[in-house]
Amino acid sequence: MKKVFLNLLFLIIASSPIFALETFRDTTLSDSQRIDALIKELTLEEKINLFSTNLGVPRLNIPACNHFEGLHGLSLGGPAHQRGGHPSTIHPQAYGLGETWDTDLVQRIADLSAEEARWMFSQDTMRYHSLVMRAPNADLARDPRWGRTEESFGEDPFLTGAMTVAKVKGLQGDNPRYWKMASLMKHFLANSNEFGRDSTSSEFSERLFHEYYAYPFWKGITDGGSRAFMAAYNRWNGIPMTVHPVFDQVVRPDWDMDGIICTDGGAMRLLMTAHHYVDSLPEAAALIVKAGVGQFLDNYKEALTTALQNGLVTEEDLDKALRGNIKIAIKLGLLDPDPTAIPYYISPDAPKSWETDYAHNLAREATAKSIVMLKNEPVNGNKLLPLNTDKVKRIALVGPYVDNIIQDWYGGVPAYEVTVLDAFRQTFEPMGIQVDYIIDDRMSQAEDLAREADIVFIVTGNHPFGTKADWFFSPVPSDGREAVDRRSLMLPDEDMIRQIYNVNPNTVLVLQSSFPYAINWSNENLPAILHFTHSSQETGNGLVDVVTGKVNPAGRTTQTWVKDILDLPHMMDYDITNGRTYMYFEGEPLYPFGYGLSYTSFSYDDIELSDKNIKAEDLDKVITVNVKVTNTGDMDGDEVVQLYASYPDTRDSLRPNKHLRAFQRVSIPMGESVTVPLQVKALDLAKWDENKKTWVLEPGRINLAVGPSSASQPLTTHLKVK
Repeated sequence: MKKVFLNLLFLIIASSPIFALETFRDTTLSDSQRIDALIKELTLEEKINLFSTNLGVPRLNIPACNHFEGLHGLSLGGPAHQRGGHPSTIHPQAYGLGETWDTDLVQRIADLSAEEARWMFSQDTMRYHSLVMRAPNADLARDPRWGRTEESFGEDPFLTGAMTVAKVKGLQGDNPRYWKMASLMKHFLANSNEFGRDSTSSEFSERLFHEYYAYPFWKGITDGGSRAFMAAYNRWNGIPMTVHPVFDQVVRPDWDMDGIICTDGGAMRLLMTAHHYVDSLPEAAALIVKAGVGQFLDNYKEALTTALQNGLVTEEDLDKALRGNIKIAIKLGLLDPDPTAIPYYISPDAPKSWETDYAHNLAREATAKSIVMLKNEPVNGNKLLPLNTDKVKRIALVGPYVDNIIQDWYGGVPAYEVTVLDAFRQTFEPMGIQVDYIIDDRMSQAEDLAREADIVFIVTGNHPFGTKADWFFSPVPSDGREAVDRRSLMLPDEDMIRQIYNVNPNTVLVLQSSFPYAINWSNENLPAILHFTHSSQETGNGLVDVVTGKVNPAGRTTQTWVKDILDLPHMMDYDITNGRTYMYFEGEPLYPFGYGLSYTSFSYDDIELSDKNIKAEDLDKVITVNVKVTNTGDMDGDEVVQLYASYPDTRDSLRPNKHLRAFQRVSIPMGESVTVPLQVKALDLAKWDENKKTWVLEPGRINLAVGPSSASQPLTTHLKVK
């Protein structure tokens, strides 16, 4: 109520004839005019203060506004057990959301997160005055050893770009003037090694910058509308991203990026201590400001003040770098005379959205849709999934995540959690089915339990963050997280899986992990394997929905699952054309990119192009590829229809073997057909020309292939570029 009172008081004062409304609050002016007006009002001390992550100016009654983390819920950063505070709706990790291949779902999830952030912003506590969301992570998971794979949507730039756009639109809303939240994407650019991330250089060409590493950020800005991102710790071709000239050479002029660029945590100091790029902190602060970076995630004030006093940076430099911060403040309505009048205002007395059935159902939907069925072969003539409850009287649950939902570093605090054990008991025990549980096979107890069961579900995988306070400590080589890369792709519990399977062949592996594993033995021997990620508050219900067939699985892999760690190039080789990702990998994967099974089957027929010929200069052209898909099985289900392009006439050795150019997740009832329209932009068939500094379409034939994965495209046609 205190906030409401102050707002009313401000409006009364503002309406008084003796009070002159500050020019920066005049909503009839352009954004640029309002920015100019506010900069004139600010003292030098206030300008320095605005280089923090707080957009507020107390003297001018501009409210405090900080950052949230928000990859799959709201978080203030750090392990969940250390955070406390308000809960929020927690969905599967970003890697799992990528595996849904459902942009509409991702947008709805982001919209809910923004709704919850707006409610928290309305409360009388500085701790939750946050409307800038550090999400999505638009980095590409070029290597499954990367510790932060859990935060990404996958290895493919087109899929990641589409998911990034969906997340941005959901967070920011569709109002032409205001944003619900500001989406601040992470981490620009090519930050996919954790060991040495504060000092290593990612080496690759300008072409790969545009075609691969920067592509999701470009789409997030130009298609999604984001006007904020965080610079990565690493260097690109020798220059730290914190101060990289690409901001002024490409990002601002070509992408119209006129908002916030912020450093990563402690990046100013790292310019001196890790990169050895400068000799002092004032030099580091000055370089950051001159690069147009407007926010420090660092203890920067003393260094920046000294830089000003020593003439390393000027007040005009500050003014220029701060413009993006103020632009975001305007879009959030922070500078308006009546903050209650903006369309996204939420009353502090409004219901808590995370307590609604809508929020609970959305988390459950996301969990079920994220599940990838990697294998489902019959045992004695019958498939184990979906579960035939008429023939099951006893279920054994084994594994560390049966009764334990792990919240990762950038997850939040859920209002409640439904574990696998909770959901199985709530679902099956009323049917007269006994559900037993044990955490592992100590003293061969899991084997004993398995012998007595009709079916066994083993729920195991990685642990999303370290078990000690040591930031760099991770005792399991195949685990990874921020600051720690994986050194192994082996699943530690595969020996336990072998032992259990040895006594009960009706064994289902539920791999709950933030990245791929080389589960060769399990794939060869187990009849059924499911994959999903950690953290969802509806983990158990989502899994049960798929196991029972209430939801027909349609998740798809978003990385190439290799069979052997030796299939991967050198960890620090950022040139993906050297055999990295499905686009350039020449080996046989364990599971290909875009792969996932269903309880039903689909056929593909009748592919038609809206245009069979286009001109090389028609980069704005959009080609529609219509494909008829039929559900030929005995269950309703979703199919993820994927279109890949390849270039048989090219003489360019750097063109990918194939790459995703369109996709759509569609629901198809049993026995019915749908015509799926796939929109392919000519610009997305172009390549970056380093000499011309632009996108170009090569003359010749472009093959367009459509199917359920990168390894299966039953329909092909071609487009001619003249």
